Amino acid sequence: MIEFDDHPLLEPVCFVTEFAEPLGSLGPATSALAALEPGATAPLTSSDDVRAAVRRLLRLGGYRPTGRGKPSAEYLLGAVANGRLGSINPAVDACNAVSLHSGLPISVVDLDRASEPLRVGVAEAGASYVFNRSGQEIGLGGLLCLFDADGPCANAVKDAQRTKTDEGTRRTLSVIWGTNELPGRADDAAAWYRELLAECGATTRSV
Repeated sequence: MIEFDDHPLLEPVCFVTEFAEPLGSLGPATSALAALEPGATAPLTSSDDVRAAVRRLLRLGGYRPTGRGKPSAEYLLGAVANGRLGSINPAVDACNAVSLHSGLPISVVDLDRASEPLRVGVAEAGASYVFNRSGQEIGLGGLLCLFDADGPCANAVKDAQRTKTDEGTRRTLSVIWGTNELPGRADDAAAWYRELLAECGATTRSV
């Protein structure tokens, strides 16, 4: 279960995925990787209107979604265009494909590395966490985040290193950071996302 603080724009979709084997033992997510190729077609297409709506969602708590703090879906657009986005693992590849084409940021965390209770809300001023292996931090003040018992662990910009997937991951939680300014878009993104995961032999259930 996830508790959600009141928010006038947030329209999230969340689901849990269980993989038959650890991610490191699974083959590539073929359809997801194909969708990450430059010029690939997909069931959803991002646009300037989508990007603007996502930025309004993140600004509402006082966060500034620009520069290095832009929404993750915008980062993916640049990474694919520049040929900088390779395969990570089936869970992340599917996440990236759907985020790229839907324009919605998506978080995917290893459920066995997160501690209940789980909550979604706006981070307080001064909050931060490490988001990569080199120890870089992101300031979280005013940004919508997923929290576990130990604090914020994911958001629409960069997920925390401590709950990221690895080769041993068997269970994940995905959070699609949708907005009610784009009604139904998060549901459509989730449907395609779950299809891509099913191709990897995974099972999913709504939260």
